[in-house]
Amino acid sequence: MRRNDEERLHLTRVIDGLQSRYPDVSRDTIDEVVRSAHSRFADRKVHDFVLLLIERAAREKIQELVVS
Repeated sequence: MRRNDEERLHLTRVIDGLQSRYPDVSRDTIDEVVRSAHSRFADRKVHDFVLLLIERAAREKIQELVVS
C-alpha cells in the first residue's frame, strides 16, 4: 500500500473514531477539522508521527467546539 493510500485510510479511521466519540458534532465539521489539521502537518519532513499529530490536533479542536 502506498503512503498516500495508507494516509487516506488512516484519516478516514480518525474521522470515524471522532464521529463515534463526538456524535453531536456533524461529520462535515469533523471532516473539515481533520482536513485542516492534515494541511498543517502534511508537508513535514519526518512523516512518522504526522498522522498522530493530525489526530491529536483534530481531537483538541473538536473538544473546543463541544465545550463552547
